[in-house]
Amino acid sequence: MEKLVLLVLNVLLKPFVILCGYMINSNSFPKPLTKEEELEYLNRYQQGDEEAKRILIERNLRLVAHIVKKYNNTGKDLDDLISIGTIGLIKAISTFDPTKGTRLATYAARCIENEILMTIRASKKLRVELSLHEPIGVDKEGNEINLLDILGSDVDHVIDEVDLRIQTKKLYRAINDVLKDREKVIIELRYGLVDGGCKTQREIAAMLGISRSYVSRIETRAIEKLHKEMNKS
Repeated sequence: MEKLVLLVLNVLLKPFVILCGYMINSNSFPKPLTKEEELEYLNRYQQGDEEAKRILIERNLRLVAHIVKKYNNTGKDLDDLISIGTIGLIKAISTFDPTKGTRLATYAARCIENEILMTIRASKKLRVELSLHEPIGVDKEGNEINLLDILGSDVDHVIDEVDLRIQTKKLYRAINDVLKDREKVIIELRYGLVDGGCKTQREIAAMLGISRSYVSRIETRAIEKLHKEMNKS
């Protein structure tokens, strides 16, 4: 853990400058490594070469910036997102196994995004937890009470329940805001959002008088729209 912290301190200042520059000028990034170069530096790092690790981090910062930009409107400070994303990249390089046949960028993208999403979710949980502990009045004896006292439930359970309800409302709002009528109908039928009964693509195709493959294309397009809308904030 201490080694990771030291490495973060050593590499975060330079990535911060490069990443901020990228937000203004995309030409400020170091060029990505070729496949051959990537394998060479990975091999060197696995043999204990910390300079190789630094190069792997620096030459993959473009990926961090690309993912950070997706979450730029989540209310999190840009500096924090850059730091969190870079930590995800460092973890990816530290745990990457080239023998699995996956490119480093593919693996690192998942690690960076997971690190950012975990932080965003933790911060949302904290806000909910704080609001649950906010005083809302007093009892008959004059003791201060909060919402959690009334609910009488485990904190984590309540937070998860509240978060689920928030996400559900957000999903329904997204369905109404971004989907066309046919897309909305297909999503509602496929996932039982109206009567709780999920229908197959073939059943929906028969109901609407279109082909199953057309239903599949519409469903895919609708899900992409919803995913984009849900990740906007």
